[in-house]
Amino acid sequence: MSTPATQLREVSAEGALDLASQGYRILDVREPVEWNAGHIPDATLLPLADLPARAAEVVPDKNAPLLVHCAVGARSLRAAAWLIQNGYRDVVSMRASLRDWRQLGGAWEAPQELLTPAQQLRYSRQVLIPEIGQAGQRKLLDSRVLLIGAGGLGSPVALYLAASGIGTLGLVDDDVVDESNLQRQVLHTSDRVGMPKTESARLTLNALNPETRVKEHRERLTSENVERLIADYDVIVDGTDNFDTRYLLNDAAVRLRKPVVHGSIYRWDGQVTTFVPFAGPCYRCMYPTQPPDELAPACAVAGVLGVLPGIVGLIQANEVFKLVLGVGETLAGRLLMFDAMSTEFSEVKVWRDPACPACGEGAQQ
Repeated sequence: MSTPATQLREVSAEGALDLASQGYRILDVREPVEWNAGHIPDATLLPLADLPARAAEVVPDKNAPLLVHCAVGARSLRAAAWLIQNGYRDVVSMRASLRDWRQLGGAWEAPQELLTPAQQLRYSRQVLIPEIGQAGQRKLLDSRVLLIGAGGLGSPVALYLAASGIGTLGLVDDDVVDESNLQRQVLHTSDRVGMPKTESARLTLNALNPETRVKEHRERLTSENVERLIADYDVIVDGTDNFDTRYLLNDAAVRLRKPVVHGSIYRWDGQVTTFVPFAGPCYRCMYPTQPPDELAPACAVAGVLGVLPGIVGLIQANEVFKLVLGVGETLAGRLLMFDAMSTEFSEVKVWRDPACPACGEGAQQ
């Protein structure tokens, strides 16, 4: 990464402040953990190790004036040299410490103590991710997610949401653990056969992460209780296995503007999508009329591969994270299908139906 010294420009902290005032874009080539400890507010994080892979994406204009900095000036010098060698025409490295920058009145964003030391340790691998950081982890800890069903799909979703720090998990299920559940419903264990599923789930989740609050709703979702159950939650996860409940949940979620992450499984096949009311299609847009029971039998009749709920459920959990954090692209408007027999994913577009009785043009928004 060496380059002739004549091609490099270095400035002091005072010079860097002057360039910043002239509109130079600031690149911070430190590591995410350093960034999280404090950074220049208008800077863009681009760690030195990521420079070759991400420079074109982060800085597509090679004529843009760039001010590169690190902690004291060594890594920024190497980064500036690489940028110049790869066609960037106006690159300056700050050869000074960030303390010098701050002492001269340079803008600085100090980290907020959003997490306790114990939380910083437990969630350290997530906090390192630029799109999450302490602020994103705080969002997860403050979030409330409701799972409809503590069975095959609800099990992997609940396990990974709790492990990753979702603050409150609600579980709606009126069933008890049966021995036939244990092949796929990994929240439950053999010694809990006959125990209410919500209680069994709470024991497992509390052992995994005592910080996650588990609320048991030991009841079946009905037209009388659906709005009461979903009203206090930020995201709803649909892990049901019958169409009546799916339509019931969809209509209430649209009325209350609650996003729903939907999953379904059948033998070797799984499907996942996300419904964001009025921003995309709803369940009735995708399935305007309910198919007859013989065309959509439950798992108890048709069977299901044991690992399939795990695969589908983890994709659902991933959708929840994106909705809570407000990052990435969700599956809203897209139906993701997985064929476990061939190990193939495919996707179809789902359009919002203007005539939909739940979310169409005539529906109340």
